[in-house]
Amino acid sequence: MTAYRDFFAGKRVMLMGLGLLGRGIGDAAFLAGLGAELTVTDRKNEAELAASLKQLSGFSNIRYVLGAHRVEDFQRADMVIKAAGVPRDSPYVKAARDAGVAVYMSTALFAKFARQTSAAIAGVTGTRGKSTVTHMIHHALAGAGRRAHLGGNVRGLSTLSLLPEVRRGDIAVLELDSWQLQGFGGLRLSPDVAVFTNLLMDHLNYYPDMDAYFADKANIFKYQKANDTLVVGAQILDRISASRPPAPAAVPKAIAADWQLQIRGAHNRENAALAAAALRALGLAEQEIRSGLESFRPVEGRLQFVSELRGVKIYNDNNATTPDATVAALQAFPGERIVLIAGGADKGIPLDTLVEEIKQRAGAVILLPGTGTDRLAPQLNSCIRADNTAQALEKAFAEARPGDVLLLSPGFASFGLFTNEYERNDAFLTALRELEGNTKYG
Repeated sequence: MTAYRDFFAGKRVMLMGLGLLGRGIGDAAFLAGLGAELTVTDRKNEAELAASLKQLSGFSNIRYVLGAHRVEDFQRADMVIKAAGVPRDSPYVKAARDAGVAVYMSTALFAKFARQTSAAIAGVTGTRGKSTVTHMIHHALAGAGRRAHLGGNVRGLSTLSLLPEVRRGDIAVLELDSWQLQGFGGLRLSPDVAVFTNLLMDHLNYYPDMDAYFADKANIFKYQKANDTLVVGAQILDRISASRPPAPAAVPKAIAADWQLQIRGAHNRENAALAAAALRALGLAEQEIRSGLESFRPVEGRLQFVSELRGVKIYNDNNATTPDATVAALQAFPGERIVLIAGGADKGIPLDTLVEEIKQRAGAVILLPGTGTDRLAPQLNSCIRADNTAQALEKAFAEARPGDVLLLSPGFASFGLFTNEYERNDAFLTALRELEGNTKYG
């Protein structure tokens, strides 16, 4: 497979966004390794990116522009590869396009070249559930002995750098957020098997309205062929059908009641039904699908059981960054007393349903700092404030009784107290390990 090598080798490539999570680092190393004349630009400065820059120190063909972007760099490139989350009205992206420079996104480029190798592309989007469904599909495929590659919105993973591993007949399973799907729209490309779980209020700090949010996500089906597969959750069926997708949108049947999943909640049985429908389209037999879904364990930070301490069961639902996600988590423990750790940065989403569920299901609530917390706290009957994750855990255990569920399910973004949601996840797990080492809680 040489098409992608020819596409990048010797080209002046502008990589917009290096970051600290590993995807940008992997993209940069891959592109530099192919012989691209690479410029990496990021608003963070050299000190902030020190850990990332260290990993790329062996490449002599990478030029850095840090602490700011420069319009002239974008105008002189042969192509720009922008990171997810770049503002919709970025003047630098506009300058590149006005100068006739092509603007791409890395996961979409991966899909383009993987398809040229005759690999199948399965993509999953939605406000909630996309991580779980993506990992379910990949887990079941691997368990059935199929060559499958997991990519897209996966922590620390450069999807683009997977291209050398892709062979004819492989399946690429991609978790696709709305930002990555901007890149698919630019290439007029949609997966062969597409799953759209739901559309709930989110990212209104980025999009002007829900229509704009949906428009980006719709790229997952917009360029499909009539014989492709489009699996959708019941909540989004009418809206997708009104968009007249090339492939018919189908809501899957529920999985059988006797299928014993290792993940909790009615919403996760719905996720499993979506995954099962995609797996059927990818050629797995029913027993292979059942075996794969029943052996699947939760993805980190998605209603994940992590420990039991002093008779209290501890669940990490860190990636619940919207009120709807926390509502689903609370509903996954019917009849059990919950000590909830929540709170964070506001996204401007209504809180009415979350407030009612907390009042009904949570025996105690500990809130992390943030603008969302400042909106939520006055609406609760009672709550306890914490300054950081370690303090929140200690206060949660002071409220917990043997047999309780201690649930981290923030309902808000992580910004302010944390750089990103992964930092919040790691802070929670670190604080938990320290607590487990304290004989007071043994």
